[in-house]
Formats: sequence, C-alpha cells, structure tokens
Amino acid sequence: MKIFQGNIEMTAQLAIFILLIINPITILSADEPARTGDIRDMLGVTHACGKYCLTEKDFLNEGADQVLAVGSRVIKLWFNGKPENNYPFHSSWPRVTSLADLAKTKYSQDVFSKPFTTYVLETFSVGIPDNYWKKQPTEQQFQEDQRQFYELTKYLLVTYRNTGKTFVLQNWEGDWAVMGFDPKISPAPDALAGMIRWLNARQAGVDQARAEIGQQGVRVLHAAEVNRVFDSMEKNLPRVVDKVLPFVKVDLVSYSSYDTQQNPEKFKAAIKYIASHMREGFQKTSNVYIGEFGLPENKSSQEKVHKLITDVVRITQELGCPYAIYWQVYCNEPINKPVKKNEDTRGFWLVRPDGTKSWAWESLKEILTRF
Repeated sequence: MKIFQGNIEMTAQLAIFILLIINPITILSADEPARTGDIRDMLGVTHACGKYCLTEKDFLNEGADQVLAVGSRVIKLWFNGKPENNYPFHSSWPRVTSLADLAKTKYSQDVFSKPFTTYVLETFSVGIPDNYWKKQPTEQQFQEDQRQFYELTKYLLVTYRNTGKTFVLQNWEGDWAVMGFDPKISPAPDALAGMIRWLNARQAGVDQARAEIGQQGVRVLHAAEVNRVFDSMEKNLPRVVDKVLPFVKVDLVSYSSYDTQQNPEKFKAAIKYIASHMREGFQKTSNVYIGEFGLPENKSSQEKVHKLITDVVRITQELGCPYAIYWQVYCNEPINKPVKKNEDTRGFWLVRPDGTKSWAWESLKEILTRF
C-alpha cells in the first residue's frame, strides 16, 4: 500500500515535486544562474549518537549503509575527539590526538570509501574544549584549531584526490553554543568576539591547506552553523546570524532550522536572511544549506512528517541551497534507557529500534528514487 494513498492533496503535492526533480531547473533571482543536479547529491541524512543498533557492524558504518539504502549520497557525521561516544556499538576506537588522526582510523577510512559524494562533518579539534572561545581563550588555542583544520584539510585533499568527493567541516548550532539553551539570554559580547576569532581560525586552516595543495577532484569547505534565525529576523534579538556572520570568512552557512521549518514562508525568509548577512560576495542562498531538519515521529503525525520533508526540499531547491540534511538515522533522544522498544525514544529516526522503516524513510525514499 502506498503511504500517500487516500490523500489527494498530498499526492498532488508529491506529483508536482517529482516533476521538479525530473526536470530540476530552478527559478532563481536574476543575478543567480539556474542550478541543476541530482537530488541524491543534495538531500542527505545525519548519523550521530544513535542509542541503538541493528547489526553487528561497527556503528559508524552500519548507519552510513542505512543512508545509502534510502538512496542518498550525502551524509552528516560527528567528527571530534570522542568517536567512542558518537559511534559506540561494535567498535574499538583507537586513541586519537588530532583530527587528521581521526580521519586515518579504519572506521573513518571505511566510511569515506563508500559511494557518498558529500560528507558534512560536525568538527571540533581534539584536545581543546569545544567552546574554549567563550571565555578568556588563549592565542595558543586558536593556533591549535587552525593547525588541526589545516592538517585535516591537507590529508583529505591528498587522500581523496580525484574521487569527486566534497567534505564540509562545520560547527554545531552556533546560537546554543554562544548563549546556552535559554533563548531569553543575550549572548555575551566576549563570547561573540571569541566565536568570530574561532570561526576565522578554522577557516584559515582550511584556506592554508587549499592554497598549498589545491583541490584536484576533491573539495574541502568550511561552514558556520546558525540555529536561532527567527529571533533576529522577527524579534531583533542579537544572534549569530547578525552578530557573527558578517565578520567571518566562511565558505558556507549551515542552518539548523527547527525554529522555522514548519512554516514555509518563514523558512524561506530565514534562508534569505542568512544569505544577506554573509560576507561580501557570498550573499547568496546557494551558499546556505539546511544542516538539520526533522520531526520526532512519536510526537508527530505521518502527514506532518511528509509535509515537512516535501516543503523543505522544494524550498531549498527553489533557492539553490546545496544541501538539506534530515535528522537522523537512529534516534539519539531516549525516553527510557536502554532503548529496546520504539516507545523508548522521541522518534527522530529513519529506522526504528525494532528495525522497521519510519514515515521519514518512506518519504525520503519516494523522493530520492524518483528522478
């Protein structure tokens, strides 16, 4: 039975969307070129910190295979000094002392050899606190960040030369990082200044390696992630989008879009708002991607999940965004531990703990296999 049977409005919406994928010519503003491409290289899925597994494979590659199975060639992964926390099952991670060391592990090499075209890596240097820049950072810490991003980028550019792969190195939800999880709190000026220096140091490492090695059939890019765009856009509150982005040299901006994702007009406006705050020459929606979107299926309806996916992909294609990445393969938010039943998590998943495919899987599969 088709998952959309009996819902004429949803079926019509999907039919229109499929036509867009079959003929992926996007209408953009007059100063931007039309973009074409394969939806499998744009619509991706995150695999990070899931609380259950289904096979005896190492957990990193088990989840990666699920992303390939749904039809995507874009995967987002956590990439930091604690891989044993991010991908624990059936894995014996060696101790790593740098990001380049992590990329050289067998688990990383195995996932990087899979037929993905893009790896979005949520990256934090090994051996220094993730958010050291918030309060009294040292020059040595910024230099260490730049060094590790340089060495990682150099390794990726050399090792994956002529593979056609793209690696995007990004941070995690910048607004929560800079101000904590209370949206009523304004970020401290010192923390904003520290984030600017931090992002520029990471970009400097990437730039240094690209200038030295070149990008021959492989790309390494650096992105900053924002997540409270609506606060700035509609409430005029100080946020990363307006207090940090204009002062950093980044290749792309990632938008973790939970604050607007269910309102198509606000979602579209937020993407344009982000682009307008990027540095001169980069103020295009084609330099903004959706780093996270998704719904917890144990607290949502099938119709809402399908509508969210079709709306997000339609709008990002219209605006020429390079990626839209769904959250995620296996749910990372448990209600009960250990996770044994579907009811033990909130339901951010493509595959449930009992091994069945979710509503999101069916919607993504429908889109990714019709092109």
